[in-house]
Amino acid sequence: MKIIKNLQDYSPKTPLALSIGMFDGVHRGHQTIIKNLNIAAQNKDLESAILTFWPHPRTVFSPSDDLKLLNTIEEKTYLLAKNNVQHLFLKEFDEEFRNLTGEEFVKQILVEKLNVKHLIIGHDHTFGKNRSGDFNLLQKMSSELGFEVVQVEAVDFQDRHISSTQIRNALMNADITAANEMLGYHYSVSGEVVHGKKLGRTIGYPTANISVNPMKFLPKKGAYIVDVFVQNKQFRGMLSIGTNPTVDGKSLSTEVYILDFNGDIYGEAISVNFRQFLHDEIKFDGLQQLIEKLDEDKKLTENFEF
Repeated sequence: MKIIKNLQDYSPKTPLALSIGMFDGVHRGHQTIIKNLNIAAQNKDLESAILTFWPHPRTVFSPSDDLKLLNTIEEKTYLLAKNNVQHLFLKEFDEEFRNLTGEEFVKQILVEKLNVKHLIIGHDHTFGKNRSGDFNLLQKMSSELGFEVVQVEAVDFQDRHISSTQIRNALMNADITAANEMLGYHYSVSGEVVHGKKLGRTIGYPTANISVNPMKFLPKKGAYIVDVFVQNKQFRGMLSIGTNPTVDGKSLSTEVYILDFNGDIYGEAISVNFRQFLHDEIKFDGLQQLIEKLDEDKKLTENFEF
């Protein structure tokens, strides 16, 4: 997959089949769009492409919002490449771009700059200044400017449209099964292993403290059964998201105890896939109660059918 960060540097050799959007999560709804995009590209002798924005437009319109995303830019790039997208345009959502009207965006960016011949959008997609662009505008302009446009219907889960917001809500409620079903893969968190308080090693449960991208959305505080990927190997693990209230912790941490593992992995990359919620964050009366609960969690993790 070719990644283009500056549209001015792009000179199209082959016309494009393109879709536009944030694609946060690259969930099953997005995957349906990409599948249709790839089929259209193959059938019409085009190349498939996604135009997305970084940072998220909400950071421009509402800079005070504490926006958290399902994917880091690295994760999104990986997922789009895995779904066989040929070109990824990462456009900065700057002042000039946000002031383009819907018509200006279609003519100047899609047609003149990118040479789009087949456009696929989601069921509720709008674009341009004051959301002046929509499917109706695209239909009108497509015949004038020589491109086809298709609107893909939403994919439903439990009688509701799958969306990034619905997935965040599921993760916020620790409904890992629903979140993973809507995503079409296991939700994950990655980062570098950094030094923590090292309390775990004193009670027989040494943990790897994960430095998580501050833009990454974290599920509800609590304990989870996870897959752990480190040093090119896969392990079972127990992940904790919280402040360690039993020892009067203050700052939020993401720590994982890796079963059947003993090694120094400080500074190494680690990734975890969420499989099942164990329980809410608990403040125990003492370390002994904490250890007993960890023992219970370990048994559940060992017996969990991966």
